[in-house]
Parts: sequence; structure tokens; C-alpha cells
Amino acid sequence: MNQAPIGIFDSGVGGLSVLREVHAALPGESIDYVADSANAPWGDKSREFVRDRGLKIARFLIDQGVKAVVIGSNTGTAGSAEALRGALTVPVVGIEPGIKPAVAATKTGVVGAIVPAAVSESDRLASLLDRFGTDVKVIIQPVPGLVEHIEAADLDGPELKQMVEGYVRPMLDAGADTIVLGSTHYVFLKPLLAELAGPKVSLIETGAAVARQLARVLEERDLLSASPAGRERFWTSGDPTTSRRVFSALLGRAVTVEKLPSLEI
Repeated sequence: MNQAPIGIFDSGVGGLSVLREVHAALPGESIDYVADSANAPWGDKSREFVRDRGLKIARFLIDQGVKAVVIGSNTGTAGSAEALRGALTVPVVGIEPGIKPAVAATKTGVVGAIVPAAVSESDRLASLLDRFGTDVKVIIQPVPGLVEHIEAADLDGPELKQMVEGYVRPMLDAGADTIVLGSTHYVFLKPLLAELAGPKVSLIETGAAVARQLARVLEERDLLSASPAGRERFWTSGDPTTSRRVFSALLGRAVTVEKLPSLEI
């Protein structure tokens, strides 16, 4: 199993930010990546829909022979992690908003968090706020519309800039010096967010923490690859030609994207 790939999935391209961190931390690991682009974004879908898609995609990845599954999506983790851990025999690693590191980082005592709608209403976020957010002010801001721009590889267009400014400015005016990126998609907006927020505001993402957790899990189970370099394979439920263009733009290198077969449990 050591040379088997790691499976990563997301509603679309956001999980590519996690893939980058996994590749940087574990360059010898092969990766199978699935983007459910035909159904992106998941943030406005029901919990039942997200759980169902998560299970179907995870089982597709299991059929490809993966040795671990990474949910490269905050919404996907909130909606499907429990079901996947109950259904799969391979380890499952999820991702959650970085409330804890943001609370540790803030000096003003005000933390902003931009999140998908499904995450803003999730028990997982409520638990994070109960555990780590009681001594600071945490401003939770759902940000509908951003994912669609990122799914089109639009990271700095005028309409997007106006949307981001509208979401983030109230946090900054309230004194936030730390902003949590509550979706793996939003990591691709870091340059724009840094430009709008300024150098004194910290932007918190958790992709590197996911890569470290994955490395620990693989090491504990003696599943680390001995290969010096892994390979990658990409699937999309959307249009492969469009996905190839967007994936390549976001990753900064040319990739090939296959059409995901119709999935049934």
C-alpha cells in the first residue's frame, strides 16, 4: 500500500490549495484528485447532498486504490467527514477553519472569518467557537459568490474585488487584525486579500496543517511512500476542457483532467 495514491476531493478547485501543501510536505506521494465541478459550490447545498456526494466520490477514490482520503473542503468536511469515517477502512483527514490559530495570533482581540454558508451554520464551526473563541470577538461573514469567481480562475477581476471589499471592510473597520480563510477556495485570494487588508492583518489558512496531519497518519500506519517523486491524476464532474484550463492556471503548470464517471453508491 505504500506506493498507493492519496485521494483528495473537493466541490471544485479549492482543494488544489490543499494538494499544493500535501505535495510540498510529501513530494514522494502520488495524488488522485476529484473536483465535483458540476455541483460547485457546495456551500449552498444541503448537508445531505454534501454527505451523499462525499460518500460517492470517496468510494470512487477507493476503487482507484487510494490508501487515505483527504477532504480538501471545509464544507465537505462539515458535511461528510463523519459519514466517511464510518464507511471507509482507510484513514480520512478533514479540514476546518483556523479559529484556534487565529485566536492565538490576534493582538486586537477581533478575528474575522470568511466562510461558506454551510460552514457558517455547521456544528463543527460552533464547536470551534465554543472551544477557542470565547475570549475574543469573532466576526463570521458568509461570502456567497466568491467561489464561482475562483472556479473560473478569476482571482483579481473588478467585480470580484468589489465583492471581497464589501465582505472584508466591515471586519477591518471593527478592528480585526486576523482573518480566517474558511474555505480552501479562498486561499487563492490571498494576494487580493493582502492587498485590501494591508500588511498588518494576518490571513489564516489550514492547508499546511492538513498536510502535517496526513503525514502523521501515514507514518503511524507505515504507509509513507518510499518513492522520490509521486504522480498526479485529476478528474472533474464538469467539463474537462474548462477544468484543465482552470486547474493549470491555479497550479501554475499544465495538467490533464479526465471526466469523472457517473457515480452511484
